[in-house]
Amino acid sequence: MKTDFPRVLSLLRKEKGISQKEAAKELGVSQALLSHYEKGIRECGLEFLIRAADFYGVSADYLLGRSADPDGMTITVEDIPEPDAAKDNTVSGAGVLPIINKKIIANSLNVLFDLLAKSGSKELTKQVSGYLMAAVYRMFRIIYSFSPKNNMNTFSVPNPGALESADAYMKSCEAKARKLESDPSVKNENISVSSETIARTYPLFASSLFGLIKNCEDNMDK
Repeated sequence: MKTDFPRVLSLLRKEKGISQKEAAKELGVSQALLSHYEKGIRECGLEFLIRAADFYGVSADYLLGRSADPDGMTITVEDIPEPDAAKDNTVSGAGVLPIINKKIIANSLNVLFDLLAKSGSKELTKQVSGYLMAAVYRMFRIIYSFSPKNNMNTFSVPNPGALESADAYMKSCEAKARKLESDPSVKNENISVSSETIARTYPLFASSLFGLIKNCEDNMDK
């Protein structure tokens, strides 16, 4: 059975705020057997899977890790909200810095992903996206761990070693992306740009991208 199942099963019980003993009673199994299911020592049968899905009010696909939606729905492009859909630009204790940096990063990504689209390479897009997702994952996980109240069962990769694994994955994505430089499937002529063409093609985002480049290089020099 998919390795996500033990983690999801355990997480749902903890989110419900009940003990393993209480859950086992409701699910019609012994506490020892439920413990084995939650630890991935044993695989459950279809009958238990259906019973657990009904008890926790989720789909079997969610329990098995086949869907990120509790109802089992598969996300589509239309389902993904726009980055600023919430439009919450409230200045917090950190000042305006989070708002400014969020806009700089988001605007720079608009340029990057437009260039990826022009490259015509699904593989290049996959590797760049994987790298960026892993970078966000690493920093989110670091911040998430600041509060001892946060349930680490949210993550399937345990500590220690999770951040190191993410870093290795990022390096792998970078290496694979660099190898595509000479791949004939990448339309390099479509992504030939200069500062002038970037400013002309992306008038709304160019200043953010140039600011991001300068900020990074200034910090690298330090």
